[in-house]
Amino acid sequence: MRFSWLKHYMPRGIYARAALILLLPVIVVQLVVSVVFVQRHFEDVTGQMTNAAAREVRLLLAQVNAADARSTIQEATEQTTAWLEIAVASVPEATLSEPDRRLWYDFSGIVIIDRLGRWVPEIAVIDLSNDRRVRLIATTVHGPIELVFDRRRVSAAAPHQLLVNMVFFSIIITTIAFIYMRNQLRPVKRLADAAEAFGRGRIMPYTPSGATEMRAAGAAFVDMRNRIERQIETRTLMLSGVSHDLRTPLTRLRLSLSMLSDEDGRAEMERDVDDMQGMIDAFLSFAKDEGLGEPEPVDPLSMTRALVEDAQRTGQQVSLIEAEGEGTVVLNATAMRRALDNLVNNAVRYGRRAEVSVMLTEKSLRFRVEDDGPGIPEKLHEDAKRPFTRLDPARNQDKGSGVGLGLAIATDIARAHGGVLRLGRSDALGGLRADIVIAR
Repeated sequence: MRFSWLKHYMPRGIYARAALILLLPVIVVQLVVSVVFVQRHFEDVTGQMTNAAAREVRLLLAQVNAADARSTIQEATEQTTAWLEIAVASVPEATLSEPDRRLWYDFSGIVIIDRLGRWVPEIAVIDLSNDRRVRLIATTVHGPIELVFDRRRVSAAAPHQLLVNMVFFSIIITTIAFIYMRNQLRPVKRLADAAEAFGRGRIMPYTPSGATEMRAAGAAFVDMRNRIERQIETRTLMLSGVSHDLRTPLTRLRLSLSMLSDEDGRAEMERDVDDMQGMIDAFLSFAKDEGLGEPEPVDPLSMTRALVEDAQRTGQQVSLIEAEGEGTVVLNATAMRRALDNLVNNAVRYGRRAEVSVMLTEKSLRFRVEDDGPGIPEKLHEDAKRPFTRLDPARNQDKGSGVGLGLAIATDIARAHGGVLRLGRSDALGGLRADIVIAR
């Protein structure tokens, strides 16, 4: 748990995580090799070569000091400079005030300047501005002299070559590995898209592909999807048949009741028949998942305003209190309107009035329905969203007939859109607050 804060900085996408897995080891290896290379090659090797060159410079300076006069320096050192390949020349006193120079990227020059300065104290100026030669200004008994020799005497040629090759080939290998990894991750993305589409009520063509494990996972998903489709089809056919068979005796019963007089309690029995008919229609509608077709771009604010206006025309005390945001969202308008209708009907059934609001942001869409009824205790919220659940203590059953499918249908429709139905207590009205929240 000590490293849980790292989760906030880790990429969430599978491609980004794969890239991190590929790049992180390469970068770490490059850093380690670079440190070792700089330490061993730039410091140790350059230091050893500089020490050898410093001995040669000391030998040459000793011969210069042993010369009879300034004019005889060239003659006294001619044979040594030829052997050591070091050019010697007299320079004016002003050159002693020059600063040490090196190129900004010449890291080995730091070691050279340090070693030569410590091994040969007579050296006053070290000039490494030309990466092909070393120029030294040293003090002698005959005045300052200039020593020039090849840069390869104190450091390896092209010391950056290893680093450049390492970075270049690391980029090539990483690119090849990322292309291969992307091909391996593509079946994972296709499976995720197919599962997400199926969760939203749509069937996306999908064929298992990729590695053996991915093919097994894809085949398991296809089998699961087929079983769920067969189960839904079987449930729909069964309840359709049951509702069809029950409608016939209900019709005969209604005709028989129409022949009775009012004294026989015909009105009460007709209401019972209507309740039974409503229950059968609700069962069939729930079984068919009515309205869950192909989604399309919908303006949720316009849809909500139309729903509230229709409810007001039927005499229900429903008002739209908030409509925030602009734009369209991919929804199934018929299914979502049906879910909102159920929430509004529940609100006015168990309360006197209902308030509807809709909020559209860049990340989510939220529909909210609040009422002033008795509400539902928090511990029963999950039970209330289950099919055929009637919460007698929380909702008055004498306020209208029902079979406990209103919230269940709204929950299924929200899930089919990749959202969720949340229940709570209304702060404004004191009753139930029902939110349908859908991620964009």
